[in-house]
Amino acid sequence: MNKLYLLAILSATMTIMAACVSDTIEGDRVDLDLMQAVSNSAPSNTLDYYVLPGHTDLAALPQDPRNPLTKEKVELGKFLFFETGMGIVPENEAGHGSYSCASCHVPAADFKPGRKQGIGEGGFGFGFRGESRVKHSEYIEDEMDVQGIRPLSVLNVAFSAENTLWNGSFGSGGANVGTEDIWGVFDEATDLNHLGYQGLETQNIEGLKIHRLLMTPELANDMGYTSYFDKAFPEFEGEERYSNITTSLAISAYLRTLTTSEAPFQKWLKGNMSAMSTQEKRGALLFFGDANCISCHTSPAFSAVRFFALGVNDLDHQVSFKEGPETAKKNLGRGGFTGREEDLYKFKVPHLYNLQGTQFYFHGSSKRSIEEVVEYFDKAVPENPNVPQEALAADFRPLNLSDQEKADLVAFLKFGLQDPTVMKYAPEALPSGNCFPNADWKSRREIGCE
Repeated sequence: MNKLYLLAILSATMTIMAACVSDTIEGDRVDLDLMQAVSNSAPSNTLDYYVLPGHTDLAALPQDPRNPLTKEKVELGKFLFFETGMGIVPENEAGHGSYSCASCHVPAADFKPGRKQGIGEGGFGFGFRGESRVKHSEYIEDEMDVQGIRPLSVLNVAFSAENTLWNGSFGSGGANVGTEDIWGVFDEATDLNHLGYQGLETQNIEGLKIHRLLMTPELANDMGYTSYFDKAFPEFEGEERYSNITTSLAISAYLRTLTTSEAPFQKWLKGNMSAMSTQEKRGALLFFGDANCISCHTSPAFSAVRFFALGVNDLDHQVSFKEGPETAKKNLGRGGFTGREEDLYKFKVPHLYNLQGTQFYFHGSSKRSIEEVVEYFDKAVPENPNVPQEALAADFRPLNLSDQEKADLVAFLKFGLQDPTVMKYAPEALPSGNCFPNADWKSRREIGCE
């Protein structure tokens, strides 16, 4: 073999080995730096603070003391969340039995609407992730159950369940302590806070009503749920056992188990240093460091029951169907609930796991990619002319990240926090045998349950 050829092979081999060693050294250094940054940011000063419990570890999941988690409740709630047979109080009979909670919280879309605006009753069709749901031809817009603000994902909701919705209006404790005098005043539904439940449970009691879903003893029997309610709620007597109250408590129990514990960052926290790429780790360092994301996204799920104004556009800038007069109030954020000027345009901090399922971000679906979201925070130039400068969050200021740093941060948000296993939370079938999450004829055909 030619001597020069051998030297070339040897040189190339040494170059590759040097690059591998360099990558390994960089990876080790980033791991150590990231461990320090994550630990420093945690109230406990440990990595464990950010480890999310698995969905079966009920004792480790945050829960409402008035609605303790049991496997029987979770099992029942898993069915009822998808049960189209509860859609028996529609505005238009054409939609009877055709919609469910999961019409707007689609597992394949990471439990968010597959389109920019969620549609419950009045929708038609599904697609693959709910992206093809459109207005039913037999409905007028005023009859439709559409949402004038983008629904929050229900993944990891247990970690911010004390007060729910973008304005935190539901829930008797947490941020709502001291607001008792306005419960039911500006929004009649918030009178439910007097029941004493946390936000998730309270929201679901109201949610069944406004989304035109109903459970009765007769319906529970007809659809094969009586024994499930008996096991889940033995403390409820008579017809109360098979009601919207117990249904909401079961659904809430189920939702609290939807954790993203299999995301790469979660695996890294538990000791698998190869679970994330070096770029994702660099992005995580920015998240906990110079980008200062952790200053707002403080919970183990990177959510928080805190409210900030970021000046993003509202959904009515690109809405498909008008929801009604409540839309304008929703655009006021926390201030729409409290009536306080200092709360105007402030919205709840969402969790940051599983952002890939759809291409719509913020409460108004105003950004179409994670790259756009990072760019928005980097430039810190508000886009909504209705939001005054003085209302903006103090930490909403230019980050001045380099192109490489922005790419690293995107990599962490897009891949490091994406749990690919969340479809496990959807049932294979319902006791009723009904099609889900929608049951209009077009959805049934597209979902393949005919």
